[in-house]
Amino acid sequence: MAHGEVKGDRYDDVAALPFNRFIGIEASPPDSDFLVSLPAAPHYANHLGTVHAGALLAVAEAGSGAFILKHLGNGDGYLTVVRRLQSKFRKPAVGRVSARADARTGAIADVRSDLQTKGRALFSVSVDVVDETGAVVMTADIEWFISRDKS
Repeated sequence: MAHGEVKGDRYDDVAALPFNRFIGIEASPPDSDFLVSLPAAPHYANHLGTVHAGALLAVAEAGSGAFILKHLGNGDGYLTVVRRLQSKFRKPAVGRVSARADARTGAIADVRSDLQTKGRALFSVSVDVVDETGAVVMTADIEWFISRDKS
């Protein structure tokens, strides 16, 4: 499957999802520390002229999804949905915003084990959203529910 290609209702690149395409989320280069980004543009601004909170949340969610794809594969045979998102806005964001993500030590192995034995798992991904100045402008913890696809 080519990068960004749709296979049924599965995607191998979160930037190819219809909503993410619509708002302009871009996959970061493979050698980058970031997973996804949103380019600088006036239509992402809020009433203060900084990046809108909704845009930052979208980047964080897409970044966590990209982290899952990177570490667990494209999800063939599984259904993944966000169960919970908790965020903290740290400072106003300017320009391009990008997401990097991580999970606690051992989490990926635990998720794989739970999927194998139980057919479902919860996976918490921590995300930093960084603006073009290098400042962490938002942090988020995003919990995903992953289960065998029964369709």
